Amino acid sequence: MPGLYFEEFEVGRKFSHPIRRTVTEADNVFFSALTHNPAALHLDEEYCRTETEFGQRVVNSCFTLGLMVGISVGETTLGTTVANLGWDEVRFPKPVFHGDTLHIESEVLEIRASSSRPNNGIVVFVHRAFNQRNELVASCKRSALMIRKPK
Repeated sequence: MPGLYFEEFEVGRKFSHPIRRTVTEADNVFFSALTHNPAALHLDEEYCRTETEFGQRVVNSCFTLGLMVGISVGETTLGTTVANLGWDEVRFPKPVFHGDTLHIESEVLEIRASSSRPNNGIVVFVHRAFNQRNELVASCKRSALMIRKPK
């Protein structure tokens, strides 16, 4: 199992996730369609070229958030998490465009035992996504309910 158990995390531990991903036009269009988001900012190239400061379509931020957290799973929570408890402080300081290649870093901010579930603990991560120019494009805190090591 590639994910870590609650006891294997320590505050301050950092992960540079090896998977990188180039975001495509198909990713953006399919995700926007699947989530019923018809915003011209994501779908209408001509509108974006003439009516926005970006001059091109912007990738749906919910896709960016999902990709950022998804890439982190393999080294952190795959098979060892019970549930996500929440995403906080979600930020998108720069837009993501078609063709941007993202890489992800994660850091453990907090670890605490669950007061209501003795077989679990809570790990709070900060995830950060960077584009190919190493510009921060997304970040969030994620609270995960984790499985304790079997005895």
